[in-house]
Amino acid sequence: MWNDGKLYGAMNTITNGPPKQPLLRVTYLEQTEPALPPALYWGSERIALERLARSAYLTLYKHVGSPLRWDQRLKMPATELDALLAGESLHLYVLRDVSGEALGFCEFDRRDFPQIKLKNFGLVPQAQGRGLGPWLLATALQGEWRSNPDRIWLHTDEWDHPAARSVYERAGFRVFDERDEPADPL
Repeated sequence: MWNDGKLYGAMNTITNGPPKQPLLRVTYLEQTEPALPPALYWGSERIALERLARSAYLTLYKHVGSPLRWDQRLKMPATELDALLAGESLHLYVLRDVSGEALGFCEFDRRDFPQIKLKNFGLVPQAQGRGLGPWLLATALQGEWRSNPDRIWLHTDEWDHPAARSVYERAGFRVFDERDEPADPL
């Protein structure tokens, strides 16, 4: 995610009045029932629901999100991020290689359960292109559906990874809204 989403593309701007504010095309997607379970995977990588300390979380967040300009968690006060990471409302599925190095993560915000929001999802650049992203997403979604939510939803936009929307749609997400929204300043 592609951090609450982002798909690369042209950016629109508001032209009525100074100054021009950039707009992004934001696509909202949802699952209202579980998709098919993930395919069997024979590699040495593993996925687990984990709790991470702030330093480990931020290291992984930066490795995954830097190419996509993620910054939301970097701006959070340390005490707020610590509380989020230690609390029950965050589920964090981490993909690791055989040596235990984190290759990616899938983060769910469960504060509004039975609505679950897929908040952040992605792989470090060196793990991309090997089919690990769809496997991580499908495995994490299967874990979340075990708690019987009403739906799991997310949004993605033009700044996200080019494959984001197609990965979500292959995982069983369907578009429920699209609109132009002001881009947050970086």
